[in-house]
Amino acid sequence: MWFIFSILTALSWGGADLFYKKGSDSNDKYSHLKIVIMVGLVMGIHATGYMMIKGISFDPFDMIKYLPVSALYILSMTIGYIGLRYIELSIASPVQNSSGAVTAILLFIFFPRELSVYHIIGITAVTFGVIALAVLERQAQMRALSLEREKIDKKYQIGILAITFPILYALIDGLGTFADGIYLDELSLISEDAALLAYEYTFLICAVISFIYLSIKKVPFHIFKERDKGIAAVLETTGQFFYVFAMAKNALIVAPIIASYSIFSVILSRIFIKEKLTRKHYLVIAIVMLGIALLGVADEL
Repeated sequence: MWFIFSILTALSWGGADLFYKKGSDSNDKYSHLKIVIMVGLVMGIHATGYMMIKGISFDPFDMIKYLPVSALYILSMTIGYIGLRYIELSIASPVQNSSGAVTAILLFIFFPRELSVYHIIGITAVTFGVIALAVLERQAQMRALSLEREKIDKKYQIGILAITFPILYALIDGLGTFADGIYLDELSLISEDAALLAYEYTFLICAVISFIYLSIKKVPFHIFKERDKGIAAVLETTGQFFYVFAMAKNALIVAPIIASYSIFSVILSRIFIKEKLTRKHYLVIAIVMLGIALLGVADEL
C-alpha cells in the first residue's frame, strides 16, 4: 500500500501547488500568512475528525516529541508560499521537490540498506527528472524574459531572491523528510497516527498565531473569500494524510516518488494556466513516470 499512498500524496500535493499559486498575490505581503491560516485551519479540523472517527486519544506531548519534524516542514512550506508570489509554479515546484533527492541521499548515508538495481534506476530516474525539469523551466523562462520588453507581473519575475525561496524550501524540506524517515521508519520513534495529529495540531497553532498577528496589523482576512487557498489547504491535508503512512513503510524509496509531485504541478499549471509543454518536457515527464513505475514493481522483480 505504501506505493499507492505515495502516488495519492503526489497527486494531492501537485493539485495543492496549483491552488497555492492561484491564491498567491504578488501585491499582498501577507499572502503567505493567509495560506498558513487556511492550511492550519483545515488540518486542525481534519485532525479532530480523524481522532474522533478512529476513536484514538491524543497525547499533547507528541507535539513536543515531533516538533523538530513539524518545525522543519512548516518553515519550508511558509518559505515556499512566499516564493510563489514571485516565481512561476512550473519553476518553483521542480526546484522545491529536489528535496526528495536530498532526503534519499541522507537516508542512504546514515541508514544504508541493500537496494536492487531496479530501485537504483528508479530513484535515479525520478531524481534526474525533477532536476532536469527545473533546469528546462529556468532556461525557458530566461529566454522569455530576454525577449519580452513589456512589464511582467512581479509574481513571474526571476531573480536571485526569487529563486532562493524554492532552493531554501528544498534544503529545509529535505531535512524535514529525512527526520521524518528516522521518526517513522528507521527508528519508529512515533506512530503514524500520533505523528499525523501532532503535525496537524502544530500547524493549527501556527495558524492561530498568524491570525492574531494579522488582526493586530489590521489586515483584512475573510476565510470564506479565500477559495483558492481553501482548496489548496484541503489538498495539502489530504496529501499529508497519505504521506505519513507511506513514509512509515519505506522512507528511502517513498521520498523521491513523492518529490515527483512537481510533475503533476507542471502538468496542471499548463492545463489551467494555459502554458505549453515542449517535447523535452514530455520526455522528462516520461522518464519520471517510468522511474515511479519501476519503483512500484521493484520489490516484485
